[in-house]
Amino acid sequence: MLNIDSVNKGLVIDHIQAGKAMQIYKYLNLDKMDCSVAIIKNAKSKKMGKKDIIKIEDKINLDLDVLGFIDPNITVNVIDNGEIIRKINLELPSAIENIVKCKNPRCITSIEQEIVNKFKLTDKEKKIYRCVYCDTAYEQN
Repeated sequence: MLNIDSVNKGLVIDHIQAGKAMQIYKYLNLDKMDCSVAIIKNAKSKKMGKKDIIKIEDKINLDLDVLGFIDPNITVNVIDNGEIIRKINLELPSAIENIVKCKNPRCITSIEQEIVNKFKLTDKEKKIYRCVYCDTAYEQN
């Protein structure tokens, strides 16, 4: 059995859909952080079968909208003195900014690079977001 030390002070991003930990690592720019980060892929889970976990040995400000956009079933545990002091359950954000880019080549965001990519949630069940400028759909897999 693989044993990863517990976090004394920091964050544990839990219940990540198996295979999505590296995507979250990239979106959160964890490679640029000056702290220990452990990624556990395909951990056994009674609830999910398999899951990924990210452990961060430091308290950092996470963009919860990014996490909720990637997977609203993620749980973020805030750890202090080795104990969970707060558990944050996520949900799909109603709007997102600069997380994904509009794929429409005629959208103003493709022409004007300094414009913020903004999307609004239009179908919660299908996880469909639409560009606020051109209404192009962005569907998550």
